[in-house]
Amino acid sequence: MSKTPNVVLILTDDQGYGDIACHGNSVLNTPNLDHMYSNSVRLTDFHVDPMCSPSRAALLTGRYSARTGVWSTLTGRYIMREDENTLAEVFNSSGYRT
Repeated sequence: MSKTPNVVLILTDDQGYGDIACHGNSVLNTPNLDHMYSNSVRLTDFHVDPMCSPSRAALLTGRYSARTGVWSTLTGRYIMREDENTLAEVFNSSGYRT
């Protein structure tokens, strides 16, 4: 089996584009994030929902959050549909340990 690259997916909660130094913030010191930024692939055209759970569902499935069934953050009321394929499942089927 060929060696597959490591994949680390980082999703922060309540972070704006300008909240890290590599995006121009002169107040916050974020050297570790800046280092990862300069040595990684960046998803720069990802649009989020106004709440965290729908944004996570969209990122993990590659679909609009409305299609995943996750509309809000209310516990137990808006759970992602079981038939949704997630990044973890795609990576797992490609030989990654997830």
